[in-house]
Amino acid sequence: MNDVMHGMPEWEKRFRAPRVGLPEWAQDAPHRSLYVSNASGTYELYAWDRTTGTHHQVTDRPHGTTEGTLSPDGEWVWWFSDTDGDEFGIWMRQPFAGRPGGSSTAGGDAEPAVPGLEPSYPAGIALGRDGTAVIGRSTEAEGTTIHVVRPGAEPVEIYRHEQSADVGGLSEDGTLIVIEHTEHGDAMHPALRVVRLDGSTVAELDDTAGGTEESGLECLGFAPVAGDARLLVGHQRRGRWEPMIWDTATGEERELVIDLPGDVSADWYPDASALLVDHTFQARSELWRYDIVSGALTRLETPTGSISGATARPSGDVEFLWSSAAQPPQVRSASGSVVLEPPGLRAPASIPVEDVWVDGPGGRVHALVQRPLRSGSGAGSGPFPTVFDIHGGPTWHDSDAFAAEPAAWLDHGFAVVRVNYRGSTGYGRAWTDALKHRVGLIELEDIAAVREWAVASGLADPARLVLAGGSWGGYLTLLGLGTQPDAWAVGLAAVPVADYLASYEDEMDALKALDRTLFGGSPQEVPERFAASSPLTYVEKVQAPVFISAGMNDPRCPIRQIENYVKRLESLGKVHEVYRYDAGHGSLVVEERIKELRPMLAFAQRHVGMTAAPAT
Repeated sequence: MNDVMHGMPEWEKRFRAPRVGLPEWAQDAPHRSLYVSNASGTYELYAWDRTTGTHHQVTDRPHGTTEGTLSPDGEWVWWFSDTDGDEFGIWMRQPFAGRPGGSSTAGGDAEPAVPGLEPSYPAGIALGRDGTAVIGRSTEAEGTTIHVVRPGAEPVEIYRHEQSADVGGLSEDGTLIVIEHTEHGDAMHPALRVVRLDGSTVAELDDTAGGTEESGLECLGFAPVAGDARLLVGHQRRGRWEPMIWDTATGEERELVIDLPGDVSADWYPDASALLVDHTFQARSELWRYDIVSGALTRLETPTGSISGATARPSGDVEFLWSSAAQPPQVRSASGSVVLEPPGLRAPASIPVEDVWVDGPGGRVHALVQRPLRSGSGAGSGPFPTVFDIHGGPTWHDSDAFAAEPAAWLDHGFAVVRVNYRGSTGYGRAWTDALKHRVGLIELEDIAAVREWAVASGLADPARLVLAGGSWGGYLTLLGLGTQPDAWAVGLAAVPVADYLASYEDEMDALKALDRTLFGGSPQEVPERFAASSPLTYVEKVQAPVFISAGMNDPRCPIRQIENYVKRLESLGKVHEVYRYDAGHGSLVVEERIKELRPMLAFAQRHVGMTAAPAT
């Protein structure tokens, strides 16, 4: 690996350096773990036997695999097999120590886990100790269906609804299932229903019923004790995410008082005596232990940055996946050690972020800023050519976390600004829920406010501003180029929504439900809102050169609607390039990611007047 990396640009090393995700451990065999890694050059599932210290690759597919889980006894690995990244497929399973699995019909020791179920989009999975599986499915024809599969028996459908839903979890004794559903039609604020394995209802919890304020619920898991019907639930009753304990047998609700600012999520410790609290505030996160009996809150030692997953093991030790904008990810322990090191060379470090708060039309907007170390105007000074790297979602937020693509822009002399616009998570329910009806236009108002600050502060060169993003960020890029044509010198849109009407027609059902929630109806019901928010509406006004990358098998931002936009660019004689690749909503193949970013970097440099990248 060192020989391969020698002489390679730093930005490419960050993509190619092996990474590992947070290991999931089997409930009754905690020495057996499953994690995601790109060690093979493609993101795949890996098994780790902690007793022997051995690791082996579980899946081996051309387009990669990231969705998988372990059976409670640790004997089986279940993983989802789609076709070329289209997210439509079936669940496979193979022995923990089996040979790597390939396609949905052959490869290694893998076999279809539930032969009686037809391919679908996944809608959750839960595995029981006795071999029972609960499988959620979503298709255009059937909506959401949930099936109980007992060992040696045919799947039994216990739930069906046209709106989106997911399997939230299975109780420790395997008798209760929790379903997160949106039968009320609001895809952003799910309700919870607990049912028996025959589908009969035990309890309901719906914070949208009868109230004037919309508040969503999230299943965080049943208590890990046999016969215990308590469910840990995330709620937004006080305007932010907080945990509570809902006894589904008695109906008692215990809202937990955890005096921390920002959003608070939680998971059970294995003996159910305490909760592992994940606290997120102003784009950073930390971990706490909450004692359920006493209410005592104890902070666990974690470095400053972001935690993208954490788990409490039976020993009481806590493992977590941590990174910062400057330092690449590590699987660490709260005791201070590194739990799992990826093989080979570690990714090069990058540059820390600065926090900026800007007054916007809907309130103060938080942005994360990074300045390049080298520039023609001097190290660390401005104004710089600046990339506004817009996050996807929209229900997501940028954080002080490591990412290879922003680091690549910094290496090439660009400043990077990331904006947590209205619609982003992490800043309270009102901020997230502000994204309604004027979809896209609201976020761009916040981005414009931060852009004005960036220019006025001397950070950004107003003639060399790049608007960029992937998925929802790609959508905002194309919409911004058309509605703010004088503001941007270049646009870089990866897997974007480009023609909203065609996108709605072709996208997966769960996203149609989200769109109906955001717009207040379907394109047939509110056509003027969809038109006002569609980049295709404004394509004639685009002035900046546009680079678009698209996955040919993308179910989220389908290729047809992107081609519609590209054809209009062509007919209007607009400067543009298109990069198409054989994958879904982003590639899991490391070399493909580099192949996509390389021409994107060159395109931006060329059109802002940068002849070559600075030395790194």
